[in-house]
Amino acid sequence: MLRCGQMIFAQALVCRHLGRDWRWEKGKKHKSDYFNILHAFLDRKDSYYSIHQIAQMGVGEGKSIGQWYGPNTVAQVLRKLAAFDTWSSLAVHVAMDNTVVKEEIKRLCCSSSLCGAAAALPDPESDQLYNGYPSGACASDDSLLWKPLVLLIPLRLGLSDINEAYIGTLKHCFMLPHSLGVIGGKPNSAHYFIGYVGEELIYLDPHTTQFSVEATDSCYIPDESFHCVHPPCRMKISDLDPSIAVGFFCKTEEDFEDWCRQMTKISVAKDGLPMFELVEQQPSHFSNPDVLSLTPDFSDTDKLERFFDSEDEDFEILSL
Repeated sequence: MLRCGQMIFAQALVCRHLGRDWRWEKGKKHKSDYFNILHAFLDRKDSYYSIHQIAQMGVGEGKSIGQWYGPNTVAQVLRKLAAFDTWSSLAVHVAMDNTVVKEEIKRLCCSSSLCGAAAALPDPESDQLYNGYPSGACASDDSLLWKPLVLLIPLRLGLSDINEAYIGTLKHCFMLPHSLGVIGGKPNSAHYFIGYVGEELIYLDPHTTQFSVEATDSCYIPDESFHCVHPPCRMKISDLDPSIAVGFFCKTEEDFEDWCRQMTKISVAKDGLPMFELVEQQPSHFSNPDVLSLTPDFSDTDKLERFFDSEDEDFEILSL
C-alpha cells in the first residue's frame, strides 16, 4: 500500500506541474519539472515521498516499520509529508467520517500563509537539496491565491465485500476530470486503480521487483521503471476490498467548484448510492475541533492517534 500511495501522489504531482494531458514517452527529452518529480520518489532518505519517509512518518500513525498499511493510514502520511513540499505547495485534505466539508477545504487552500509563501521557497543559488528536489526547483505559481488541492477520501464500502449499491458511484468518480484514481486492492494485495471497463477495474500492480534507481551527477534519472511497460491489469469490481481511498486533484478554485457540482449530480443519480457526503460546513457531531488546529509539524502524536486511528473500526458503514 505504501507504493500505491506513491503512485497516486505521483499522479497528483504530474497534474500539478506537467498537466493532466502529459504523457511519458521512452527516450523522449522531458522538462526539468518531470525529473524534479522523480527526485521526490527516489528510494533514499532525503526524498520526501520516498519509501523511507512514508514508513518513518507512519510511526506517528501507530504503524511500526514493515507493518501493513491501510488506505487511510497512507492518506494521512502523505498529508503530513506534503506539508514540507514547498516546491509543489499543495493543500492535501483527508476527508474523514465519509464527509467532505467545503468550508474546511477552502480554509486550507486559501490560507493566509500563502502571502509569505515566497519566503519559504529554497534559494535557487544554494547547492542543497530541498524536499528531495535538486537546487533550483521552486514553485512557479507561488503567487496563486489558491493552493492546488489533493483531496483524499478514505471510505469503507461494505463489511467483507463491496456493497454493489456503490459500484455505479465509484464508476462515475473515475470519469471525472479531477480523478486521481483509487488506492485499495483485495485481501493481502494492494493496487492502484485508474479506471474501469464494463464490470472490471483497471489497475497498476506495485508488486514487481525493480532495479534500484540512482540519480547521476547531472541529475539524470533512468526512468523506465517508474512507468508501465506492460498493459495494466484487470479485476472484477466485485472482488475489490471495501476499504479504499478515492483521490481527486483540483488545481484551481474553479476546478474545486466544478468538482462539487459534479459530485452533487452524482449523489442524486439513480444508479448508485453516494459514497460520501458533501456539506458546506462542519456538522455539529464531528470530532473535537482541536484536531483542526494542530500545528504543521504534527508534533502532537497522541491527538493524531486518537482522532486519526488508522483503520476500519472508525468508519461509518452506509446502508441502503
